[in-house]
Amino acid sequence: MFEALSDKLEAIFRKLKGKGILKEEDVDTALKEIRIAFLEADVNFKVVKSFIDRVRQKAIGKEILESLSPAQQVIKIVYDELREILGGSSSRILLSPNPPTVLMMVGLHGCGKTTTAVKLARILKKEGRRPLLVAADLQRPAAIEQLLTLGKAIDVKVFYSYEIKDPRELCKQALRIAKIEMMDPVIVDTAGRMHVDDELMEELRSMKEILQPKDVLFVADAMTGQDAVNIAKSFNEKVGIDGVILTKMDGDARGGAALSIKEVTGKPIKLIGTGERIDALEEFHPDRIAKRILAMGDVLSFIEQAQKAFDQKEAEKLKEKIEKENFTFDDLKEQIRKMRKMGPLENILSMLPGANKLLKEIKIDEREFVKVEAIINSMTPEERKNPKIINASRRLRIANGSGTNITDVNRTIKQFNEMKKIMKKMKQGKSFKLPKIFPF
Repeated sequence: MFEALSDKLEAIFRKLKGKGILKEEDVDTALKEIRIAFLEADVNFKVVKSFIDRVRQKAIGKEILESLSPAQQVIKIVYDELREILGGSSSRILLSPNPPTVLMMVGLHGCGKTTTAVKLARILKKEGRRPLLVAADLQRPAAIEQLLTLGKAIDVKVFYSYEIKDPRELCKQALRIAKIEMMDPVIVDTAGRMHVDDELMEELRSMKEILQPKDVLFVADAMTGQDAVNIAKSFNEKVGIDGVILTKMDGDARGGAALSIKEVTGKPIKLIGTGERIDALEEFHPDRIAKRILAMGDVLSFIEQAQKAFDQKEAEKLKEKIEKENFTFDDLKEQIRKMRKMGPLENILSMLPGANKLLKEIKIDEREFVKVEAIINSMTPEERKNPKIINASRRLRIANGSGTNITDVNRTIKQFNEMKKIMKKMKQGKSFKLPKIFPF
C-alpha cells in the first residue's frame, strides 16, 4: 500500500544523506518534498501540516544540525513522528473480565464487516475463547447465509433468525443465548449504512444501548482514502466508536487513510486486513508500519508470520533430513505450501529491510509455485525420492500429467538438484551462490 510514498521518502532521504553537513534550508527543502509526498499519498492536509511543523521544530535544533550524522537524526525524527500519527503504540481489542464481551462491527456497505467479523472470531477462537457470531445485518440479501457459510468454515457458532425483523430484538436474543451457553466474545455483524442516514444511525445507537459493547469497531476500506477518514469521524460523532479496522491494506492504494485516521478521529487502528484469506487479519503496529514506510523493513512481523506457518518440531525434522541429505521432492512441496501459508510472497518480502529495491528488480509470479506443485504431484513416490531415475520418457509423462511442458519439468528438477548441492555445502560450511528462486 505505501510503496509510492516509501519510494519518494527514500529518494528524499538519499539526498539528505549525500550532504555531510545540513543547513536549515536543507531541512526545509526536504520537508517541503515530504509534505508534497504526503499530500500525494492522500494524507489529510491538517495532519500533514501538523506533522511537518513538529518535525521541523525538532530537526532544526543546533544539536541535530551539528551532530555527527545529521541526516540520520532527521530521519529518526521523521520516524518518531510518523509512528505517533499512526497511533504511537499498538491498541488491542478489549475483552471484558466479566463475559460475554460484546464487539460491535459498524461501517458502510461493502467495507468488509462480515468477513472481518469471521476473521476476528477465528483469531479469538485460536486464543481459547468460544466466540459467537451474530447475524444482525437484516437488510442485505444473503447476509445471513454468508455469515453461516464462513462461520461453518472456522467452526464457530452463528446466531441468526429469519423471523426476527428488528436487529435490536435479535441482539437481545443473542445476548441471552450467549449467557446461557457461556459464549464469549459476542461479535455482532451489523448492516452497512450511510453516515448521513439519520434513521439508520439512530437504529445503531439503540443497538449499542442494548448490547453495551466493550468495543465498537468501525470497519473501513483503506482503498477509499480520505472518504474513510471522514466517514469514521462522522460515525464517531453520531454513534461513538472505540477503534478502527482497515481492510484491503494489501491493495494498490496510497495509504492516506492509515496515516490520517488516528489524528482526525482520535481513535486507534486496532487491526488491518491484508488479503482475502480467512487468516489475513493482523494486529496494527504503528512502529512496524512506520518502518515499512521508511523502507526500514518489518522483521518482527516477518518472524511472526513464519512462526505461524512453520512448526518447531517439523523444522527440527527438516534440519535432520538436510543433514542426512535425505531432502526429497515431497519435502520441497511441503515447504512451498508452508511458505504460501505466510501470505503473498511479495507482501512477505516487503517486510524485509531494503526490499523495495529488490521487488522492483525482480518479477514475482506466484503461479510458478502452483506449477512446481503440479509437477511434483505428477511424479511417482519413487521419482520424488530419487529424481535420478527420471529419464526422458518419465519427464514427458510428468509434463503431460501436470499440464506443463518439458522445459518446466527440466527447470524444476535442475533447481531441486541445485538446492541439494547448496544444502551439502551448508553442511560442510563451504561458501555457495544462491540459485534462481522458483517464483522469480
